[in-house]
Amino acid sequence: MRCPFCGHMESQVKDSRPSEDGAAIRRRRLCPECGGRFTTFERVQLRELTILKRSGRRTPFDREKLARSVALPLRKRNIEPERVDRLINGIVRQLESMGETELASTVVGEMVMKALKSLDDVAYVRYASVYRDFKHTDDFAQFLSAEGLSDDVED
Repeated sequence: MRCPFCGHMESQVKDSRPSEDGAAIRRRRLCPECGGRFTTFERVQLRELTILKRSGRRTPFDREKLARSVALPLRKRNIEPERVDRLINGIVRQLESMGETELASTVVGEMVMKALKSLDDVAYVRYASVYRDFKHTDDFAQFLSAEGLSDDVED
């Protein structure tokens, strides 16, 4: 494993243990060149997934990109990191178990929306506003009304 500090091509594993949810192996590593310490995670990947974008472009599925897109609407929300990790792992498992190697980006987006709705309403609305490309406040009101979240929304 390449050192993220100095770029040295090898590192030594100092400690390995399962992650909290058992879905990954957490490894503490040491670079013999610069002495830097860092952590890596090793996960099982059932199959290579390709995401078909709306533009028609194909890109490899990137778990970290999924994690970033989930983390953004959750910013400044009081949600435990373990719950977020379970949410991401659940989405990845769902995608891998679909049996398809190529998935439309809309499938991933809808899964993220469904997962966020069960986790936090505010994050769900934040994500939907970008995913559904809200342009005006009326778009928010219509969405909240359709989702049954509009108890306190005034016209």
